[in-house]
Amino acid sequence: MAKYETMMVTTANLDEEASAALINKFKNLIAANGTIDSVDDWGKKRLAYPINDETEGVYTVIKFTSEPDFPAELDRVYKITEGVLRSMIIAEEE
Repeated sequence: MAKYETMMVTTANLDEEASAALINKFKNLIAANGTIDSVDDWGKKRLAYPINDETEGVYTVIKFTSEPDFPAELDRVYKITEGVLRSMIIAEEE
């Protein structure tokens, strides 16, 4: 098991309920394949540059522990999910 941190920026165009459902989708996926250590919701922030003509995004940081092969699957799901503008997964040092 290894420790990871992921940050996702989701579209701010969704209403609060749809945005929460999108974030919960990823929380449930991570919980099914490992354990969630912490969730830090940064809320809506202005983007440094427009992404897909959007100037704001909802930032969420999740720290989790999982097997080393899971982050590749998580990244694949990020890329095919509508509403995710950007995502990043990093491995934390021991």
